Amino acid sequence: MNDKLVFLGLLYFVQGIPYGLQSSLLPVYLRGAGHSLTRIGFTKVLYFPWVLKVLWAPLVDRVGTKRRWLVGTVSGLALTCLSSATLAPEAHIWGVAGTLLAMNSLASVQDIAVDGAAVGLLKGRGELGLGNTAQVVGYKAGSVFAGGGLLAVIDVAGWSWMFMLLTFVYAGVALFVWGAPVLDDESVRGQQPDGSRRGGQGADAVRPWRVWRKLLAVPGTPWTVLYVLTYKLGEQGAVTMFPLFLLDHHMTARELGFWNGVIAMGFSICGSSLGGLLLAQFSIGALMRRVFVLRTISMVFQSSLLTVLEPSPLMKGMAVLSMSVQHFLGGLITTLTFTTMMHCTQRAEESIQATHYSFLATLEVLGKLTFSALAGGVVDWFGFQVAFLFFLTLSAGTALHVWTATFTGALREHQLKEQPK
Repeated sequence: MNDKLVFLGLLYFVQGIPYGLQSSLLPVYLRGAGHSLTRIGFTKVLYFPWVLKVLWAPLVDRVGTKRRWLVGTVSGLALTCLSSATLAPEAHIWGVAGTLLAMNSLASVQDIAVDGAAVGLLKGRGELGLGNTAQVVGYKAGSVFAGGGLLAVIDVAGWSWMFMLLTFVYAGVALFVWGAPVLDDESVRGQQPDGSRRGGQGADAVRPWRVWRKLLAVPGTPWTVLYVLTYKLGEQGAVTMFPLFLLDHHMTARELGFWNGVIAMGFSICGSSLGGLLLAQFSIGALMRRVFVLRTISMVFQSSLLTVLEPSPLMKGMAVLSMSVQHFLGGLITTLTFTTMMHCTQRAEESIQATHYSFLATLEVLGKLTFSALAGGVVDWFGFQVAFLFFLTLSAGTALHVWTATFTGALREHQLKEQPK
């Protein structure tokens, strides 16, 4: 089991690096250069490959092995970073955008392959909880490394050295995956021992509507689809805009990189880790009920801080506390969510499991991405206070949706029992 967790955690770590670069480093850089919140929000379109990944997920399911897909995509990320080391971001803003777009494209394909490997590797509720903790913690750690750690040192090390470091990181992981023994298990190769493809895939490849019908027919999928599209809406607006409010009134870019990019994200990792431990002890329905209510309360507290415009040590302390609590609860919710998604996927036929999980993960990204892109425009039009009232309303609505489902819907405890091994 430890080998599985190390393998998954490392791959999700390097997968989180592009997200950290774009979600933490790029907005602070653009805001410091005087760009509007609306324009900063529209940089989210660089995440578009994550929305499209469900279209090529069947290809990853059916062609080649998970090892080849993983080595190929991680090596591609290393080459992309190597070429980006020659750019000067002030003079080549479109080159920077192209770099992030290429990194998101490669990371989205890598995500399909590693998710498919995880579905095959993790057995039973105990492994699911720990495996999804490795997934979320690894991804967030990569995001912290890129968006917090690199933001704090980029002024000293410079753009070129930062991307040279990333080149060596990706190259090392590619070599590790090439020799990883956990991929020797036939259940994650994508091929039967005799070299044949899994039954029925050829017919589905020429009739893709059959795959979509199978995806939606998996028990629990309709509710899970609605949930993953909406569960982060209010939180995502607050997480995206509150640091920029602090940048405008209370903190420097370096301070924000440390407190939001490192400390708050550290709390997010702690929340994600705690989620895996709690899942081994309590039902997921009871956990989600309570955590979603706590998240709504934390957003009430954060919204109240928007009335304070004068800088002060007390305000900085309250802001750091608010971000830390919000990221802690957000990390906990993310682990619970991805466990719910993987549990739903394991009810699907083996031949469509990677596609099914990628379908759910794509919708999860789509919900967050769409709202993140629009959040800046909402703040520019209505101001921070009105916008955060809207974010709070969305968060409360999601809490009500989850609360109802734990008693009458897809989160009833008897529907989330451990799968037979």
